[in-house]
Amino acid sequence: MRDYYDFLIIGSGIAGLSYALKVAEYGQTAVITKKQATESSTNYAQGGIATVTSPLDSFDAHLADTLNAGAGLCHQDVVETIVKAGPECIRNLIDIGVKFTYNKNGKELSLGREGGHTHKRVVHSADLTGREIEKALFTACQEHKNISLFSDHIGVDLVTYDREGKIYCGGVFVFNPENQNRLTVRSAITLLATGGAGQIYRHTTNPRIATGDGMAMAFRAGAAVANMEFVQFHPTTISLIGKKTFLISEAVRGEGGILKTAKGTAFMEKYHPMKDLAPRDIVARAIDSELKKSGDDTVFLDIRHLSSDFVKKRFPNIYIKCLEAGIDITRDLVPVVPAAHYMCGGVVTNVKGRTGIQRLYVCGETACTGMHGANRLASNSLLEAVATAQFAADESISDFKYRTPPDALRLDFPHPTHANRPRERVILTHNRRELKRLMWDCVGIVRSSYLLHEALEKIEVIRDSVDRYFFSHALSYPSLELRNMITVGCLVIESALRRKESRGLQYLLDYPDLDDRNWKKDTLIDRKGSSIWQNNIN
Repeated sequence: MRDYYDFLIIGSGIAGLSYALKVAEYGQTAVITKKQATESSTNYAQGGIATVTSPLDSFDAHLADTLNAGAGLCHQDVVETIVKAGPECIRNLIDIGVKFTYNKNGKELSLGREGGHTHKRVVHSADLTGREIEKALFTACQEHKNISLFSDHIGVDLVTYDREGKIYCGGVFVFNPENQNRLTVRSAITLLATGGAGQIYRHTTNPRIATGDGMAMAFRAGAAVANMEFVQFHPTTISLIGKKTFLISEAVRGEGGILKTAKGTAFMEKYHPMKDLAPRDIVARAIDSELKKSGDDTVFLDIRHLSSDFVKKRFPNIYIKCLEAGIDITRDLVPVVPAAHYMCGGVVTNVKGRTGIQRLYVCGETACTGMHGANRLASNSLLEAVATAQFAADESISDFKYRTPPDALRLDFPHPTHANRPRERVILTHNRRELKRLMWDCVGIVRSSYLLHEALEKIEVIRDSVDRYFFSHALSYPSLELRNMITVGCLVIESALRRKESRGLQYLLDYPDLDDRNWKKDTLIDRKGSSIWQNNIN
């Protein structure tokens, strides 16, 4: 790895790779990822990309559905911009080599429908859309002469410097756990696209790498975060003792799947007019409520009434995964529970990925553009990721053309070189487990002020322990991840405590009602205690 790149990208999901392909036409580009380059949340996305391609649909309808799901906090101008970019995003992905599913005539894209959507508009590749997109983007990046891919490297902190009172990003401090190398990689432009932070919860659909690294790094560097209280719990993940959590796509309910209690009673009609196709926050709370009433461990998803051939063709991956777990979804009920799935909040950016730190861009789940508001509409995440990556690339290219070399860079690696070798790692394992349980028990689907205050008190104890370990031991992959998880966990708790109402994904027992008069606004936090938002970003 060189010590300088024109464009430096941390993260290799759909946002990072889409961005890389565009900016690489203008300079040497490095993509750094802490595991294998194809390991990302994109790879696990089953549903697809929500976009308007049918003459029966419209941008206005997609906009209305997004605003409705977002519970009054979506930034309408951002939603309009991203929704209208959807068709071009699909064309670009097809040009790159993504093989979407088509109807029988082979001319029209097959469209699915998911919760909160009033039309069929989810473009997909069977039920492995994310994997198909990731494969095509990764192959294109591998073949590009100006793109270098580095797996098994993890960002530690951003390289920053001050010029005329503004913070600039000049690169990233990088650690390679394989050979213990500590690298200072400078760059003209830096993009964070590290995905979400589902791993702060005990139950999650996210891959193990989703530890909020980009959010934590940006916040420590001085960037603001917004709406961190809005953690989306996917309503349906398979629940079997001793088995790995596996997501059952919302598209299954979009094709007619029905949620039922252990007694076989359909229950969603009690909670929302759209029944099983209600927005995710409502479905997750409904399941949580039913489980607390019954004392059962799971509810069940029933698709036995659908054609067996249709199910196998439409959901081949889900069918095989469930079959491996001993469940034939064409004949058996599927046990499901909610799990942490998506962060609607993140680093404050405008629609072009700009942050309050000059020359630092953030895209995908790591960012908070205002697209999702208090609750993400299904399959809008991949749309936002690819659209904002394209916008950010255009903006970055313009930035790059008029760049000036930094006067000075803080090149001291942000970790002592004299620290002890990693030892007694049991404390890291213990603290990670405690954090995940704490967030699940106290900062989950249904919250209370009492539990949130308890969580804040307890997480501060864990944070002190993690900090002591981090700065007294040599760098390690587990300590870096846990440090970031603690930072994000604290931000989620603090944000949840600030919002004194129930809106979207935040349901607070003390304040069960929506309060538009006082709380129809974003929850903003930065290290100085002041708040910034898009209109203040130049």
